[in-house]
Amino acid sequence: MKPAIFLDKDGTLLENVPYNVEPRLMRYAPTVARGLSRLGTLGRPLIVISNQPGVALGKFTVQDLVPVRARLAAMFESAGVRLHDFYYCPHHPLGIVAPYAGACICRKPMPGLLHAAASDHAIDLEASWFIGDILDDVEAAWRAGCRSILVDNGNETEWDGSPCRVPDRVVSDFDGASREVLREFGWTA
Repeated sequence: MKPAIFLDKDGTLLENVPYNVEPRLMRYAPTVARGLSRLGTLGRPLIVISNQPGVALGKFTVQDLVPVRARLAAMFESAGVRLHDFYYCPHHPLGIVAPYAGACICRKPMPGLLHAAASDHAIDLEASWFIGDILDDVEAAWRAGCRSILVDNGNETEWDGSPCRVPDRVVSDFDGASREVLREFGWTA
C-alpha cells in the first residue's frame, strides 16, 4: 500500500472550459506545470479524478474522453511526470443518456472513484492527498479517508461549511498545493 496524490481535472489542473473534450483546447491552469514537476519528485502515483457529466447530459460520449486522457498524459509528460491513471464519472442525476442518467457512487462528492483507484493501484487512502478547486472534491476526499487541499481560485460558489467539506489546507494556486503536499511528506519545497 502506498500513498497517492489525487487531482481534480477541470478548474484545478486545467483552465475550466465547460464540457470540453477537444484536446487542443486543454490548457494548464496557472502554476500547474511547476506544481506537477514538484509533485513528481515524490515518486507517488498522480491520479486524476473527474466528474464528466457531459456524457449523461448528451454533450459528448465516453469515447470522446479517450483523446482527453491521451492529451492529459502528454501534458503530464511535458511537466516531467507520469499520469498514473484517469478516473471519471460519466453520470448525472439529471442526465438524458441511459445508462448514465441517475445517481451513482462515483460522482464527487461521493468517494467511488477514489475507492476504485485505491483498489486498482494498492493505494493507502489515509496517507493520500486530494487537490481540488471545489468543496465536492474536499468532501470526496473526506468520505474516502484522504486529506484534502482546496485551491481557492474562485471556482467554489457554494460555501457549505459542513464538517465533511472543510479542507485540511487552503491555498491560492496549484503550486502552493504542491508545496503543502511536499511539506507533509517531509520534503522541502
